[in-house]
Parts: sequence; structure tokens; C-alpha cells
Amino acid sequence: MAKTQDFTAIMKDMMGAFPVDTTAMEGAFKSTASLNEKLSGVALEAAEKSAEISSKWTKDTLAKLTEMSKAKAEPADYAKAATDFASASAEVAAENMAAFAEIAKKVQTETVELLMAAGKDAAEEATSAVKKATNDVTTAAKKAATAK
Repeated sequence: MAKTQDFTAIMKDMMGAFPVDTTAMEGAFKSTASLNEKLSGVALEAAEKSAEISSKWTKDTLAKLTEMSKAKAEPADYAKAATDFASASAEVAAENMAAFAEIAKKVQTETVELLMAAGKDAAEEATSAVKKATNDVTTAAKKAATAK
């Protein structure tokens, strides 16, 4: 039977001739982690503000419902209380929806800014990494060519 050639030494020599620089990968990981941290901060801030608006809206509605549910002297007073409640609720709903829209607009703006900055940084890092890799491969190829 034919014996299979062991390529371990050949692979070691070949990999040694073309060194791998992991700093680019480390930099990319750090950049990604930093971007994720910033994006999470934007999302969490928006969630906090939204929760505050929702909580205030609920408290205001419950206070108005408490007022509306009190016993009235005249039957017409019940109709007036219901009308007042509906009117106030519609006004507060419009205000709160506008507040939610402002939060969404701010999140969108901040997210786009972060992504644009990250894209610019990534392009600069990629250009730098490609230049360095090209120089390293060229140097390694020259060494391999002169070693023969």
C-alpha cells in the first residue's frame, strides 16, 4: 500500500511564511462592542422615557376616572362628567403621542449618527488593515523567494 504523505510540516512552513496579524480582528471586535454599547444606551434611554410617559399617562387617567366615578346630584352631571373625561382623555392622548413621536425621532437620529460614524471608522480601519496585510504578504513572499 502507498503511504500518505504527511503535510503537517509543509503546512507549518507555509503558515509561518504568511504570519497572521490578529490586531485587526481585535480592533473590529472592540469597535463592534463599543457600537453595541452606544446603541443599547440609545434604546434603553428611549425605553426609560417611554415608560415614564406611560406611567404618567396611566396615573392621570386613573385620577380622571376617580373624579368621573364620584356620585353626582343630577343625572345630567353624569353626562357632563363623561364628556369632560372623554375630552380630557383625547387631549392627553394627543400630547402623549407627540411625546412618543419625539422619542422615536430622537432614537432614529442618534442611531443614524452612530451607524454613520461606525461606517466611517470601519472603512478607515479596513483600508489600514488591507494596506498592512499587503505589506506583510509582500515581505513574506520576498523572503520566501530569496530563501530558495
